[in-house]
Amino acid sequence: MANNNNGDVKLIGAWPSPFVMRPRIAFNIKSVEYEFLEEQFGSKSDLLLKSNPVHKKIPVLLHNDKPICESNIIVEYIDEVWSAGPSILPSDAHDRAVARFWAAYVDEKWFPNVRGALNASSEEAKNAAVGQLKEGMALLEGAYEEINKGKDFFGGEKIGFIDISFGSMLAWLRALQVMLGGVKLLDEEKTPGLCKWAAKFSADPAVKDVLPETDKIIEFAKLLVAKNKSAAASS
Repeated sequence: MANNNNGDVKLIGAWPSPFVMRPRIAFNIKSVEYEFLEEQFGSKSDLLLKSNPVHKKIPVLLHNDKPICESNIIVEYIDEVWSAGPSILPSDAHDRAVARFWAAYVDEKWFPNVRGALNASSEEAKNAAVGQLKEGMALLEGAYEEINKGKDFFGGEKIGFIDISFGSMLAWLRALQVMLGGVKLLDEEKTPGLCKWAAKFSADPAVKDVLPETDKIIEFAKLLVAKNKSAAASS
C-alpha cells in the first residue's frame, strides 16, 4: 500500500542509470509515491543544474523542493525520513559501517572498471578492466557469504543497503557480459552465492520493474560508447 503522506516528492533521473535505480528501489521498499522527472540523454535540464550545481549529475531527490544529491545519500535519506517502512540500513552501528564500506567499494573501485571495459581503446585495456572486475566479484562473493548470515540478501532476510548499491548494477553487469563476448562475471562456479543473490534480487517486487531488460541496456550502452568515442576523437 502506497504511503501518501510524503509531501512533494520528485526524483530527477534517467531510466538507464544504475545510480537512479537505487532511490527508485528504496521508494518501492518504503511504498512511497513520487514523481519521476526523466532527463533526456545528452542534455541537462535547468532544474537539474539548479538542483545539483556542484556535480550537475543525476539522481537528485526533491523533497518539498529541497534537493538531496548522490544516490547512496538519497537512499539513506529515504530510509531516515520514511522510517515507518522496512529498514534499509542495519540497526547495528558496526553493520551500518560495513554496509557503507561495501557500497563505497562498488562505486569507487568496482563500477569504474565497467566503464573502463566498455570504453577501452585497446584489447589490453579491456582485459585489464575485466580482470579488475573479476577480482571485485570474488571480493563481493566473500563479503556476501560473510554478511548475509545464511539468508538471501546482504541485508539478511530482506533487501538492504548493499543489495541496493550493488544490485542496481546488475542490468549493466549482464549487458557487459554480452557485449564482451560472453565474459562470465556472474559465474556459477566462482561466484555461486552472488548468482543466487542476483536472481532473488532481480525478482523482488521492489526491484523487478526498475531493473531494465538487458537488451535495452545493451542498446543504450552502444549509444553511450559511440558518444564517448566521438567526444574523445574531437578533443
